[in-house]
Amino acid sequence: MRKIFFVVVFAPIFVFSQQTKEVLFVGNSYTFYNDLPNMVKQIALSFGDTLNYDQNTPGGATLQMHSTNTQTLSKISQQQWDNVIIQCQSQEPSFDTSQVSNDVFPYAQILIDSIESNNICTEPIFFMTWGRKYGDQQNCQFYPPICTYVGMQQRLRESYLDMTFNHNATCSPVGMSWKESIAQDSALNLYSSDNSHPSIYGSYLAACTFYATIFKKSPIGSTYMPIGISHATSVSLQTIASNTVLDSLSNWNIFNADFTFNVNNDTATFNNLSSNFESVLWDFGDGITSIDENPLHIYANSGNYTVLLTASTNSNCNQDTITHTLTINIPTNINSVEENKNLLRITDVLGRKTSFKKNKILFYLFDNGEVEQKIVAE
Repeated sequence: MRKIFFVVVFAPIFVFSQQTKEVLFVGNSYTFYNDLPNMVKQIALSFGDTLNYDQNTPGGATLQMHSTNTQTLSKISQQQWDNVIIQCQSQEPSFDTSQVSNDVFPYAQILIDSIESNNICTEPIFFMTWGRKYGDQQNCQFYPPICTYVGMQQRLRESYLDMTFNHNATCSPVGMSWKESIAQDSALNLYSSDNSHPSIYGSYLAACTFYATIFKKSPIGSTYMPIGISHATSVSLQTIASNTVLDSLSNWNIFNADFTFNVNNDTATFNNLSSNFESVLWDFGDGITSIDENPLHIYANSGNYTVLLTASTNSNCNQDTITHTLTINIPTNINSVEENKNLLRITDVLGRKTSFKKNKILFYLFDNGEVEQKIVAE
């Protein structure tokens, strides 16, 4: 969906001030098992953050059911949500692509349209669920890729990310947190006895993943531990969730401002690494700005410059920022040429070959690829 907002971030990129979020959970038993929304709330409270939530999570509900469910649609329109969590029925996104395109995607579109109609500033979050412990044995014969946990998880990942990027939404990669936990310690059973629904460990890992996704903050260090989970296990699950989400924000299309840069004498090139943004504004620290996605900027003077990138999304409802400081060193002797490079030609600002001209800006092109800007004074 369209996004408008600006985010300002001063390195590091994560904001650690207390936050309040209004969140609606739309899903089914995978969400209401072990009271997942309340787990997220309790983790938030342990860091001084607030999660106010509501939910409509009838057992077995598909997106098609939610798209016409009066309670779901009423809850979407009842207030200005920060986020609406969308969770599909556990099997439907794992089927073959043509079936998912027909039976899932159109109803995701209806829900997204309802969310956007209520509040353009609301950010939808798709709840990437986990594959069943032994795959989908019920449908294995019809679609072999989902006969195993690994195959089913891969299809869930693909479908949820398709929905995420097609709608400029966010993904909470719970399924990927589960996959990493299973890889690290398969003895820790994330499943309940039916090998589908989550155990208390599985729900806690999901809650940690949601906290990191919604607040863009690490759950590591939360003092909230459900009864039955040891401190060591809670720290392990917190760490898995934190690494899964925060190490790969762009993978999950989580809104974030970020960039790298390279400096060559007076010229700086910038590489925009922001995710889930609609527009950017650069402030190069010398009074010059740009709205180019990956700009090149030539500085007039040597010195240290603080560059600010502001990314915006959701029709400028949300903004994020980040700053980096760079150092510019401009050679002072116009006739000095390093021994390891040779001057090829001199051009004016239009790229036309020229020669020395007083009070003009000239560009010196060398055989090593360097370009230097010079001002020839009287």
